[in-house]
Amino acid sequence: MQPFKAISLKLISVMAFITMISMIKVTAVIVPPGQAVFFRSAVAIPVICGWLLMRGEFRSGLRAISPLGHVWRGILGTTAMGLTFASLAYLPLPEITALSYTAPLLTVVFAAFLLGERLRLFRITAVGLGFFGVFVILEPRLTMLSPGLFESEARFGATLILLAAGFIALAHIQIRKLVQTEHPAAIAFYFSLTSTLASLLTAPFGWTILTPKTFLLLIGAGILGGVGQICLTLSFRYSPVTVVAPFDYASMLFALLIGYFIFAEIPSLQMLIGVAIVISAGILIIWREAQLGLEGGKARGLKTPHG
Repeated sequence: MQPFKAISLKLISVMAFITMISMIKVTAVIVPPGQAVFFRSAVAIPVICGWLLMRGEFRSGLRAISPLGHVWRGILGTTAMGLTFASLAYLPLPEITALSYTAPLLTVVFAAFLLGERLRLFRITAVGLGFFGVFVILEPRLTMLSPGLFESEARFGATLILLAAGFIALAHIQIRKLVQTEHPAAIAFYFSLTSTLASLLTAPFGWTILTPKTFLLLIGAGILGGVGQICLTLSFRYSPVTVVAPFDYASMLFALLIGYFIFAEIPSLQMLIGVAIVISAGILIIWREAQLGLEGGKARGLKTPHG
């Protein structure tokens, strides 16, 4: 186990993904979400393939044992990506990042219903705390005292990102099933392939002619998406998920900095309080998962060879 290396790779992946989202946001006013999904996915494919070739894992890394599982993961992930990209035109980057933290909370709930995982009191409390934080963030958007165009668009954007979080959670459930039999690179590759093909279906509905600047931004977003996926995959090779998972929340710091300096977005105190609550709930869930993992390991160690 190499925690420093794992955490470093995780932070690089977080920075790559938030920069990717920022580049998509710059183009969101003129580029339809489906077109943005296409560039994000198609450009990432050669990046992932090149990485596998360099490691000599091309054949093993792209072997699909459960093709239908990859298709479902691709459909769920593509839907989540499209909704996220659509929300970028309506909400500040820090708020989108904060609301996307709903996904781990929903993953806990969905895992209980779809995978039969036990939903203990600690988890229920942490999830409830997280949803309270989401309400704190959303409350200004829910008020009917400001029925102007901006607020109605912001409410629509919040709805999009919350729907995206739901699909992200479902995708995470599907990934939990896939990792039991599939190479991590195969999961990343077939997701990119599925989302590329699915996004092409949106072309007849109004893709735009790109300026050189917009084209380069979308190409850059795709490259960063591939790099981020590779660094994320590598981080899990050097440390358990519970070690690197909390560093997902570093994306909030990057989002605040990019939002302020690039988009002149200043978060409200109420939003920051809500973010703190949601992050606290997420870290509590991760901490509890780590504790249960340790307890399970000790229990297995105490067993005799005959069980």
